[in-house]
Amino acid sequence: MKNILKISVFTAFCSLPVAVNAQDAYVGDVDADISATENYGGGSLKANLRKIELKYSQNSVTNQKEYKDSPDAALSANEESSIAGGLDFALEYQNDSAMWTNGLQLAYGETKIKKADGSTEKNENEDQILLYTDYAYKAWTTNIGFIGPFVWGGYETEFTSNDGAPRTKTLRGKAGMKLFEGEYFKELYVAIVEEYDMTYHKHTAKTAAEVGYRFEYPLRDGVKFFSDAYARKYFEYSRYNPTDFEYEIDVNARLDVTLVGNLSFAPYINYKMAKSRAAQKYGSNTSIGLSLNYKLEHSIG
Repeated sequence: MKNILKISVFTAFCSLPVAVNAQDAYVGDVDADISATENYGGGSLKANLRKIELKYSQNSVTNQKEYKDSPDAALSANEESSIAGGLDFALEYQNDSAMWTNGLQLAYGETKIKKADGSTEKNENEDQILLYTDYAYKAWTTNIGFIGPFVWGGYETEFTSNDGAPRTKTLRGKAGMKLFEGEYFKELYVAIVEEYDMTYHKHTAKTAAEVGYRFEYPLRDGVKFFSDAYARKYFEYSRYNPTDFEYEIDVNARLDVTLVGNLSFAPYINYKMAKSRAAQKYGSNTSIGLSLNYKLEHSIG
């Protein structure tokens, strides 16, 4: 209850100036060209298949032995090549005052190593199921996008558990401020995060601060640069679990080259770093590879 109260108070604080002056809140012309959202017209609904991908990668892992029991597959992976697949789908509703996104992200990758004795060892290097909802209020319209408070809620789990580690099961809520739907920055945010971690038999509540972004930039016809990242720092726990993270950073970048229609290929790099409470050193995973992607947007109404 204490954690839920924190998010509620923080969200109310961020929304207060907007609520008080919702109808008369024109700020005027300033350098950033900011004005408050005034119109509350009809909205539009869009189904956005951001990507279906099949990718080949080479993983480089540091301090893998310290993270062999971590629920995070990326940090306990072996240094091997792998094939993985993923999906990123969102249903986006938008009107003059807000944007509401409901999404599903799936990713799974594994390496199969055939040993000299003929046995096969399977090693996960990517495993995620994320179901989420994200509501952002368009408090101000600027020449670089909308700015306003947002709330986000999601459930994260995995298809399978890692050897020697339980399957991740986490409820997560965020509240903060973000710049969104800009020409280049689709998201740029800062937030307070509350987690309820059900991975272990004894559940844990955690509090963190987080910053993140989602960025895209067209280089020329048929070639676009994409990047997204987040950094999260935990500062409060309800109990001690040695595998809980103190901090984590995840950065993705890819160069998307159109082949035909909505089909493209992309060289990419992913870097993940985290430090658990019991480890002396941080663990990291760097993946470099190629992916084949399909994306599609469709307006429903």
